[in-house]
Amino acid sequence: MLENDDKKEVTENKKAKKEHRKVSIWAVIITAVVAIAIGAGGMYAYMYNEVKEAQTVSASMKKIQTIYETLYYNYYKKTSAKKLQNGAINGMIDALDDQFSEYMTKSEAESLNDTISGSFVGIGVEVQKSGNYIKVIAPIDNTPAAKAGLKAKDLITKVNGKSIKGVSLEKVISTIRGKKGTYVTLTIQRDGSTFTKKVKRATIPVSTVYGNIDSKNKTVGYIKVTTFSTNTAKEFKKEIKILRKKGAKSFVIDVRDNPGGLMNVAISMASMFVKYGKNVMQVQGRNGETEVYKSSKSYSGGFKVTEPTVVLVNSGSASASEIFASALNESANIKLIGTKTYGKGTVQTTQEYKDGTELKLTIDKWLTANGTWINKKGIEPTIKSDWPSVAYLAAINTDKSYQEGQVSKQVKKIQKILKYLGYFTGTSNGYYGSDTKDAIAKFQSDNGITSTGTADKATVIKMESKLSSKLSNQDNAYKTALKQLTN
Repeated sequence: MLENDDKKEVTENKKAKKEHRKVSIWAVIITAVVAIAIGAGGMYAYMYNEVKEAQTVSASMKKIQTIYETLYYNYYKKTSAKKLQNGAINGMIDALDDQFSEYMTKSEAESLNDTISGSFVGIGVEVQKSGNYIKVIAPIDNTPAAKAGLKAKDLITKVNGKSIKGVSLEKVISTIRGKKGTYVTLTIQRDGSTFTKKVKRATIPVSTVYGNIDSKNKTVGYIKVTTFSTNTAKEFKKEIKILRKKGAKSFVIDVRDNPGGLMNVAISMASMFVKYGKNVMQVQGRNGETEVYKSSKSYSGGFKVTEPTVVLVNSGSASASEIFASALNESANIKLIGTKTYGKGTVQTTQEYKDGTELKLTIDKWLTANGTWINKKGIEPTIKSDWPSVAYLAAINTDKSYQEGQVSKQVKKIQKILKYLGYFTGTSNGYYGSDTKDAIAKFQSDNGITSTGTADKATVIKMESKLSSKLSNQDNAYKTALKQLTN
């Protein structure tokens, strides 16, 4: 279960770990010697600023230590050193106002490592802290979370009926995870509605790439990339070779609801499509200096994909998947089909500590091949194409039944689903009239449910199941992709 944001999105982690050390007296002495050698004027100014910055940091640390000791020894009841330490660390990180920077406890760090390199038990959803609650970035394809209908931007407010308001991300993740085959109940807020989802925990597969030949167009290979993890590039290369042997002459690459992952993996995969020497992406540090990453044989391993290709994206395509998609679009003229992407334009690295905890910190911006920063803006597709609007309806609350004479938003959703399934021809206005009652009765009769005309829990669940089945054949973005490749 991907319960955290990207792990190590840069390959130069070791560089980042060495930055921002305190300036020692020896560093000052060495700097002074260099100043004499190359000219004291400019170097003196540099040395002065470095020492002044070090003094500022030192003064801040003394104040923090003083407050820490005051709280530890004088608070009216005993408190643990670890609690104060974690509070200080998390307080500093919260001051950054950056949802992607966080201090991870040992278990949380281990959880994140598992999602990058191994299998694990969970429900398969990428989440992040959002205010007092937890927000879904994207469910992983073919996992319990995806099958249960969780969607990007869903807000989890309760786990097993208990509010998670103010609860740490680690504790929420720990509660969501559990023994394989058991269930966890999530309370979700979506578009102003609140509902519950009971999700069965399972082993989340390590594989991140899945492929097949289109059932009707035997020369089109479809490849779904769920995350950009350690082995994704290797899996991707293998899948391309398999589909070529099966007759694929063109490819649809699907990174919809792909929450991202490792930056170097995205660069490696993009280099399989982008001509060597052309830009893949850029990374910009806090000083404004920009490093350009170009497609190369060292990234792709010499493996190239030259067949006609399109890429599917949506609002759940984030981070590394946006790096991949934008590189193919801007540097290989490959079309993006779907809806606007998530818009995560920052790079994180991790600092590991001896006790197993980790600090995940945003250290850079990343820009597209052309130098565009897509943070909080996303990437617009070349061709907009989406599921039918009914696919985005919030789930219906099954804690109550709905019957003739009622008026509510829940009834309006029922009417829209019935209309899409061909049972309702009236106006979806939220009023449960006789026409709605008749439509429900007909649906119940057709699906082996006692025909009462009342939309009870069993009826609503069956309706949502039928909706999901019908929508599986209404993937308009994929249909558009096929037209681009076969016309």
